[in-house]
Amino acid sequence: MEGLDGGKVQDLASLLSGEGRDYVVRKNSDKVPVTDLGGKIVAIYFSGHWCPPCRRFTPVLAETYDELSPKGFEVVFVSSDRDEESFNEYFDGMPWLAVPFSDAAARRRIKELFNVRGIPLLVVLDGSTGKVLTTEGVGVVREYGTAGFPFSSERLAQLKEEEEEARRNQTLKTLLASGSRDFVIRSNGDKVPISEIEGKLVCLYFLAGSFPPCVEFQSTLSEMYGELKNRGEPFEVIALPLDDVESSLGEMPWLAVPFKDKAIEKLTRYFELSTIPTLVVIAPDGKTLNPNAAEIVEEHGVDAYPFSPERLAELVELERQREESQTLESVLVSGSLDYVIGKNGSKVPVSELVGKNVLLYFSAHWCPPCRGFTPKLIQVYHEIKARDAAFEVVFISSDQDQDSFEEYYSSMPWLALPLGDPRKKSLNQRFKIDGIPSLVAIGPSGRTVTTEARDMIEERGSAAYPFTDDAGLGGDDDDDDDDDEEKEDEKCAAAAAPEGYVCEGDVCRKA
Repeated sequence: MEGLDGGKVQDLASLLSGEGRDYVVRKNSDKVPVTDLGGKIVAIYFSGHWCPPCRRFTPVLAETYDELSPKGFEVVFVSSDRDEESFNEYFDGMPWLAVPFSDAAARRRIKELFNVRGIPLLVVLDGSTGKVLTTEGVGVVREYGTAGFPFSSERLAQLKEEEEEARRNQTLKTLLASGSRDFVIRSNGDKVPISEIEGKLVCLYFLAGSFPPCVEFQSTLSEMYGELKNRGEPFEVIALPLDDVESSLGEMPWLAVPFKDKAIEKLTRYFELSTIPTLVVIAPDGKTLNPNAAEIVEEHGVDAYPFSPERLAELVELERQREESQTLESVLVSGSLDYVIGKNGSKVPVSELVGKNVLLYFSAHWCPPCRGFTPKLIQVYHEIKARDAAFEVVFISSDQDQDSFEEYYSSMPWLALPLGDPRKKSLNQRFKIDGIPSLVAIGPSGRTVTTEARDMIEERGSAAYPFTDDAGLGGDDDDDDDDDEEKEDEKCAAAAAPEGYVCEGDVCRKA
């Protein structure tokens, strides 16, 4: 195939027929002459029941097919299934045609002709001319749906121009309205005209209902929303649910685009969504002010409002001032929570750690890379303690239950925050912890020395102490390297990570 616009020509009858066969079949075994496809836009769908991405895409294609079939659109399934039973089960849920599974030679020939190296693959042809319109039908259908029809290069170029025009003339209504719908809804189902929201600062909140990072973020967003509403600010949040969270919409204090509305898919593409939660800030004039303010809200809460470049610059300056005036108490003390705990559960005042070099160790028992690093840190801890008593480590756990916390902490010789301590959230935000294990070094003045102490220990062991830029330079590398095989086993271990986390290589982070 040559490029996205194809350009090559195929004889449809020769392409889809086989030896002694000039038809394709429906799932009820009815035979449809290949000549009946002449004059239609025909998509050849390479797919297989065993393929998860295929099973996810097939319902999307089916929805598009149902709308376009009356306009002269047809799909022909070319199966990559390994047996006829799997083919029949998969084909039974499809509304289109197929090359018979029994004609393995034809299926193989068609795959070779289009150089099929991965599925799902959707090749679209003009049935009148045999011209290949695109070999990228999967991406086109995902991005444009029925609007992509007839999937020609001219139509795709037109859609891209329309998108650019929409961006240039973007308003809240062009973003949120869909078809005849010109409203959003409250949690009780009441309709709110989009015109009533225009002129406000609006946050579009993309979420997946039970996804832990969204659940965690939602509490911060709710707090900010409530405070801004109480202040009478011209502000609104509009939820765009990406999965089956219809029931949870009733628990949200803000507005929402109706569940499963097509505008959600459109806006997902429009804003090139790559992560959730995402919080797109729309200015009162309808233009995009910030493509994703979720991290800013998580870190600064209501102080981030109104999300303007000027306000964000102020926050950067405030952060700089905070770092310059940072003390250990400002890091570890919050109200009456002015202590850490020792091995026997006793409270150790933070004031007893002032003036020491302190490592904050973010880790968890469920995390294989953490369990691989902890023994090394224990050895380094004892070596440093033998040289300098003014050194301590504080374990900050991401474990999900007390038993796991206690089992893991029982192997550690240092201090800890209690499991579930609210200070963990502020520490994660302050030091931007996006993966574990992480090790933050705090110097005797209370200022942050480095957030990369883990890497320094991996490279230089206890010679890295006190974790300043020149610490350990010129010294010998630590001899007690982890056994390579054991380390690989840890990296490749099947992690019992909580939902919403993923372990890759030597780190576990939020998905």
